[in-house]
Amino acid sequence: MPLCAAAPGAAFVMPWWGWPIILFVFTFLLGIVAVLGGVGGGVLFVPMVTSFFPFHIDFVRGAGLLVALAGALSASPSLIRKGLANFRLALPAALIASVSSIAGAIVGLALPGNVVQLALGISIFGIAMIMIVTKRSEYPDVKKGNPLTKILSIGSSYHEHAEERTVEWTVHRTRRGFLLFVLIGFLAGMFGLGAGWANVPVLNLIMGAPLKVAVGTSMFILSITDTTAAWVYLNRGAILPMLAVPSIIGMMLGAKVGAYLLPKVNAKVVRGIVIVMLIAAGVRSMLKGIGI
Repeated sequence: MPLCAAAPGAAFVMPWWGWPIILFVFTFLLGIVAVLGGVGGGVLFVPMVTSFFPFHIDFVRGAGLLVALAGALSASPSLIRKGLANFRLALPAALIASVSSIAGAIVGLALPGNVVQLALGISIFGIAMIMIVTKRSEYPDVKKGNPLTKILSIGSSYHEHAEERTVEWTVHRTRRGFLLFVLIGFLAGMFGLGAGWANVPVLNLIMGAPLKVAVGTSMFILSITDTTAAWVYLNRGAILPMLAVPSIIGMMLGAKVGAYLLPKVNAKVVRGIVIVMLIAAGVRSMLKGIGI
């Protein structure tokens, strides 16, 4: 399982210290965009690094889980203090996704690299299409929670600085939402993507959490789910410090900047940028998977 391979006849070979520097800068910018776009760093890191960097996909997936984990851990404390991440909403979803992420990681590492590359490209392209057609709601109209919501006491409030008011919220369709986290966790473990791209729509559109709460809670869920899946990759030897360490440091610093900017920026603009990046990376991954 080689770390990377130089192109035949290449006149220039990157020195070993060049890749860590490039990865640090890349993931710093990625950390900012990931938090603002509410997608998690892994869903951008894995397809873009496998598409445009000469690293083996198994190592990239392992690093991708750690990158998503680092970004989530870095941003979560700030989001929790602001009331944008909710423990009672996050913990049941994270527990369900963590169990299925173990199965996903085992399946992903058992498949050939080109098959994973092709499946990754198709998945990423599908994620981009879902983001294009899916409409998000800043403040879903949830009149009251269902019995499971009341048993778990899910609901709270946060201060909306842009409108200078307090937003009270709860969720509904709780069982349906929690069942979807089984699939979300499996895909996160299989491709090393993190799962913010799926967490946010489920929390926001299906369960009815306000958009900013969905984004903040998604980051907290990632910090638990990705930890579980990362242990499988670590146990299989698919974690390389030269790839993972600069990426993690860059993501943590970028995520802190992103968390600071989240209440102040136009999320729609950032979301558009994320969609373009995903389409480009998804197409490139599919081409690599079929040998083009």
